[in-house]
Amino acid sequence: MMMDPPAWFKSFVFCEGLVQMPFFPVAAYAFFKGSCRWIRTPAIIYSTHVATTVIPIIAHVLFQDFSSSKYPGPKTLQERLTLVSIYAPYLLIPVMMLLTMLCSTHYNPEEKKKKK
Repeated sequence: MMMDPPAWFKSFVFCEGLVQMPFFPVAAYAFFKGSCRWIRTPAIIYSTHVATTVIPIIAHVLFQDFSSSKYPGPKTLQERLTLVSIYAPYLLIPVMMLLTMLCSTHYNPEEKKKKK
């Protein structure tokens, strides 16, 4: 995909630079400091965006016919699954972050109000 990227992949790379890269230093500060509840909304936006962009990439790796491609791609199921396993953390970690932001009483002030 990097040698001859489809238009949808180029849009993901653009969004990565526009949304994801600015989020990293902000999130690093908030998570390092530890008491920044304001990170909840940006983290939900970030994690949802990342998860929804990784899913089409994984689908492309699993289902694309690379036999007629001018650049090498995965040929066997084993190669496809190996590549998917490399992309898996980029899906799992944002999903874990999303669930933390949605379910944690530390980051979700609504849960604390209900318990009082």
